[in-house]
Amino acid sequence: MTTLVVAASLLVGVSLGVLGGGGSILTVPILVYLAGQDTKEAIATSLFVVGVTSLAALIPHARAHRVRWRTGLLFGAFSMVGAYGGGRLAEYVPGTVLLVAFALMMLATAAAMLRKPRPGREKARRAHAELPLKHIAVEGLVVGAVTGLVGSGGGFLVVPALAILGGLPMGIAVGTSLLVIAMKSFAGLAGHLSGVEIDWGLALTVTAAAVAGSLVGGRLAGRIPQDALRTAFGWFVVVMGVLVLAQQLDSAVWAHPATWAVTGAVLAGAVAVRLRRMSRSPRSGRGTREHALRS
Repeated sequence: MTTLVVAASLLVGVSLGVLGGGGSILTVPILVYLAGQDTKEAIATSLFVVGVTSLAALIPHARAHRVRWRTGLLFGAFSMVGAYGGGRLAEYVPGTVLLVAFALMMLATAAAMLRKPRPGREKARRAHAELPLKHIAVEGLVVGAVTGLVGSGGGFLVVPALAILGGLPMGIAVGTSLLVIAMKSFAGLAGHLSGVEIDWGLALTVTAAAVAGSLVGGRLAGRIPQDALRTAFGWFVVVMGVLVLAQQLDSAVWAHPATWAVTGAVLAGAVAVRLRRMSRSPRSGRGTREHALRS
C-alpha cells in the first residue's frame, strides 16, 4: 500500500510541475482511498503536500523565467480573500450542488483551453508582461471564491484565468500559478490545523515523493510546446471534470434518455465546429499562397 501511495504521489508532483494543477484534486483521493485517512484529515494533509510541492515545482520555472512575480503575489493575495469569503458561503450550499457546479466549470474551462487562440491575442500576450491591477484583483477574487466554495481546484482555475483571461503565455501561466497555489494552500492549512491532527510521517513521505515528481515535471514543462501544453491541460481537466460529475450524479440521471440526448447534441455540435474550422484552414492557406504569388 505504501508503494502505491508513493507512486501516486510522484504523479501528483509531475502534474503540478508540468500543468500547474491537479494537486489537491489528486492528492485527496490518494490519501482517502490508498492511505485510509478520513476526509478532513486528507484535505488538511493535501494542503501541506500541495503547498510544499508547489514551492518545489516553482524553482525550475523561476530559473527559466516562467514566473510573473508581481502578478502571482497579487493574484494570490486577492484569491486568499476570495477563498475566505467562498469558504464562509460554502456552509449554506449543499455539497453535491457545489461539486456538480465545480465539475461543470471544469468542463467549461477545458473547452476554453482547447480552443485555438486567435493570432491577435497571441501578439497581445507578448506585448504585456504584467497584468493590470484591476484585472488581477477581479480574477483573483472570483477564482479564490470558487476555490473556497468547493475546497479544491486551485490550479484548474488559476492557470486558465492567467492564460485565457489574463493573456499570459501558457508556460508562464503554469509557473505563476504554482506561486498562487502555494500561497492559498498554506493559508488553507493554517485554518485546518486548529481542528485536525495530521499524520506528519505520512505527510512528509507523500510530500517527498511529490516534490521529486514536481522537479521532473518542471523540467519537462520547458521542453513541451505551448500549444501541446495547453491541449494536454485541457484534456486533463476534461477527464477530471467528467469523473467528478459521474461521482455526484445519481445513476438514474445517467440512465435517463434526456441525459444522452443532451450529451449527443453537445458532442455533435463540438464535432461540427471542429470540422468547420478544419475546412477553413486549407482555404485560408491557399488564399495566402495565391496572394503571395500575385504580388
